[in-house]
Amino acid sequence: MAAYIVRRLLQMIPVIIGATFLIFVMVFALGDPVAGRCGERPCPPAYVAKFRADNYLDQPILFQYGHYIWRVLHGDLGTAFSGQPVAQELLLRFPTTVKLALIAVGVEAVVGILAGVLAGIRKGRFLDYLVTISSLVVISVPIFVIGGLAQLVFGLRLGLFPVTATQGTIGQLIMPGLVLGALSVAYVARLMRATLVENLRSDYVRTAKAKGLTPARTVGVHTLRNSLIPVITFIGYDIGALMGGAVVTERIFNINGIGGYLYRGITLKDGSIVVGTVTCLVLIYLLVNLLVDVLYGVLDPRISND
Repeated sequence: MAAYIVRRLLQMIPVIIGATFLIFVMVFALGDPVAGRCGERPCPPAYVAKFRADNYLDQPILFQYGHYIWRVLHGDLGTAFSGQPVAQELLLRFPTTVKLALIAVGVEAVVGILAGVLAGIRKGRFLDYLVTISSLVVISVPIFVIGGLAQLVFGLRLGLFPVTATQGTIGQLIMPGLVLGALSVAYVARLMRATLVENLRSDYVRTAKAKGLTPARTVGVHTLRNSLIPVITFIGYDIGALMGGAVVTERIFNINGIGGYLYRGITLKDGSIVVGTVTCLVLIYLLVNLLVDVLYGVLDPRISND
């Protein structure tokens, strides 16, 4: 297992370099890094000259990128227009986004897997059709529509949850977490159903039934374990997507998280915020994928031996 983890860590290095280089080039090299730093008015020539010299913008792009990576390795993700370090701002907002993402992941894991299992073991019955149709409806509705309806129904009319989550407490983040995880719940349920139905037709399941094992033990011990591998893959990849894709949800519920900070950087054309935030999200995404790879080895030891 240790060698398996080391191999995965080594494979992450070129991915980190490639992803950060692409976003760095797209934000800084393809646009004007000084644009927006002085508001709507053009920046003074002296300020522009000093800014370009301090950030090595007069050097080749590879040298600029190397300097940026060197700063990232020392915990420096750049400085926003406001003068605040991007790393410091991300640390302040990171707990809120993590709580939001964990609520969404918990919802999609529990509800999605349970719905998929129930639909799979009752294939062709009412519950199967209910899960299939309801998941298709959720997938078809945009997330901002689901968020608006949730605010209207559960926030304003029923008063069950706060309409906004400016403080970032668990109570305020429950409804945004449900909204954020709604789409993933539908995908997990459909994926879980499909893999479970496929595995229930396998030879080892028929052998288990022939030996006299109860349906609960056949599904719970043998079939479910194999069916969870692709589901865990999706959930693991979805954690990074939830943290980065929470921009819309955080805007709807006025959440002061990483997604809202990224939206602010895009709106203000602040390249330091955009590059620094995306770099942080890339690292989180890769670390989560590493955790998923480790879980692969736990669920199926043959994978870690490949």
